[in-house]
Amino acid sequence: MKTNSLYIALLLMFTPASLYAQDPFVYPQKGQSAQQIQRDEYECYGWAKQQTGFDPMKTPQASSPPPAQTSSPGVGRSVVRGAAIGGLGGSLGGEFGKGAAAGAAVGLVGGGIRRRNHASNQQAQNQAWAEQESARYQQQRDGYNRAFGACMEGRGYTVR
Repeated sequence: MKTNSLYIALLLMFTPASLYAQDPFVYPQKGQSAQQIQRDEYECYGWAKQQTGFDPMKTPQASSPPPAQTSSPGVGRSVVRGAAIGGLGGSLGGEFGKGAAAGAAVGLVGGGIRRRNHASNQQAQNQAWAEQESARYQQQRDGYNRAFGACMEGRGYTVR
């Protein structure tokens, strides 16, 4: 259940604020009473929900989980590999220790770069997923709003 909360939190984090304030404005053209307006809005809400399969009263749900979080490449492994390669090269010249140290330094830098690139790729994948989910939500919400507006206009209201 905690993973579901994470998905929703990611989705809401990348959803533009403009998506949250989408209720159309309804103006009664025929002098409908407050009770009639409320009844018509409730009935049109139900009809639009039935027509589109979208319920604006529900918390947005992700249609798919976000990209899997993979473990980043280890810097330690890069340091060890670099030290081994450097030590091997250094031993050919009689300087095993210096070669290992230089190789370890190169491995450290290379491992850090790979880790940073991995983190950037993960973030870009998460953002692309969240934007795709936001676009899907917006499309569903637009369909609902069109259906709701058609119903209300059929009952004598101006909808914007």
